[in-house]
Amino acid sequence: MTAPSAQRFVPMLHVAQVPRAVAFYATFGFAIGNAHYEPSCGDDPVWVSLQSPGGAELMLVLADGPVDDTVQAVLFYVYCDDVAAMRERVLAAGIDAGAMAHPFYRPKGEFRVTDPDGYVLMITHHD
Repeated sequence: MTAPSAQRFVPMLHVAQVPRAVAFYATFGFAIGNAHYEPSCGDDPVWVSLQSPGGAELMLVLADGPVDDTVQAVLFYVYCDDVAAMRERVLAAGIDAGAMAHPFYRPKGEFRVTDPDGYVLMITHHD
């Protein structure tokens, strides 16, 4: 008998504005799969589950308090097929993308992006 193991691992980020974060992550191909609304928050969702066509998942939840974008202590790696094309897509969306680097462990390149709440994404290839 095999030991139980995790089947999925989905990060959930506390964000200052859910719609703003949804718009940011849409740049990377994410779309809302599910959402929860609270009457006290008007038409904006307080929680969303995002999915990409490639199978990546992410949840966003409205933070209970102020979000300090200088202390986000996690780094997310986002894998894609064409790093250079993704960087062009990010730049075309008006998002500041770091310079393309080609370290020995990512020969097809990687670049750094910071989301509106201070979370850092490293965009790179999956093979």
